[in-house]
Amino acid sequence: MTAAPRDLSSDEILQRILTSLDDDKAEDVVTIDLRGRSAMADYMVIASGRNARQVATIAEKLAQRLKDATGRTARIEGKDTGDWVLIDTDDVVVHVFRPEVREFYQLEKMWMPTDQLKALRAEATPH
Repeated sequence: MTAAPRDLSSDEILQRILTSLDDDKAEDVVTIDLRGRSAMADYMVIASGRNARQVATIAEKLAQRLKDATGRTARIEGKDTGDWVLIDTDDVVVHVFRPEVREFYQLEKMWMPTDQLKALRAEATPH
């Protein structure tokens, strides 16, 4: 028996996503606030897994946890190859990459506001 859909705010969904990613040891998790900038979602989350198997597992577990919490099934693309998985919850879009694939596409550079991107780069630069 499937639970009735439960409405969670985009902020509540985001928090569940971030908790799930942390639980599954996703790396370099970045949240980009899209509110007022794009109609596709309120937030974009970008994360890395160490290898294709971990990327696929992170995506599977995230989708199941969201289904358990909301009663809705998130759309998933790319899970079979594990290079880059997209999980679309409507309010939050999650991208989980292998590190070299993430570096190639550089979604942060495309979507992150310039000041936030500069701060992120400053954090990543060894002092």
